Amino acid sequence: MNITGKTVLITGANRGIGHALVLEALRRGAKRVYAGTRSGIDIADERVIPVVLDVTNDEQIEQAVLQVRSLDVVINNSGIAPYDDLSNPAVIEQALAVNFFGMYKVSRAFLPMLKHAKGALVNNLSLMALAPLPLTPSYAISKAAALSMTQSLRALLAAQNVSVHGVFLGPVDTDMTRGFEIPKASPESVAAGIFDGLEGNEEDIFPDAMSRSIADGWRNGVAKEFERQYAAFVPASAAL
Repeated sequence: MNITGKTVLITGANRGIGHALVLEALRRGAKRVYAGTRSGIDIADERVIPVVLDVTNDEQIEQAVLQVRSLDVVINNSGIAPYDDLSNPAVIEQALAVNFFGMYKVSRAFLPMLKHAKGALVNNLSLMALAPLPLTPSYAISKAAALSMTQSLRALLAAQNVSVHGVFLGPVDTDMTRGFEIPKASPESVAAGIFDGLEGNEEDIFPDAMSRSIADGWRNGVAKEFERQYAAFVPASAAL
């Protein structure tokens, strides 16, 4: 997957990693970048097409499909990370609505375009999909669910030539991690790492220093081996 000349949709594109992904796609020669946001975007480039897209809003997703029409890459970047202690079910439900169901609904809506283009689906996950930080357990739960979905989609779509990539993000210097006094990667370096992984056809992308420190352990570990074995059960005729 070479981004040059490709059409890309990025959700949560107005700030942080999403904003950096838009700029990186442009830098790599994308033909068009659909920037999915709830509030517009401040990038003045004729290749950037703002798309009103709250990933929890079914009507906005439907309208986005009508606006976009053709696509090579979807990057599911929208996310929230509330601080909680699992005492309030509404917080868990909201994290799942954005980080899991939003990702699922956007992926499903644009899947016909990706099949036609033999394109790529990129899901921004987190190292917390593997082990939760107890300060943000609802976020970790939603990302663990998103990881399982990513692995399932990868197996289900392989025969249809749609590649599915999971991005394991460590701490990134965005509003989401403002309360954590720890080393953080810049959004720009992470965006570059994500596109490097996509162009290198990496199933699992580790775009920052912290995530790269566990990359070999994940790729050679028992969970990844189970994923490979289970994928073999998917019939070649499976259609999603």
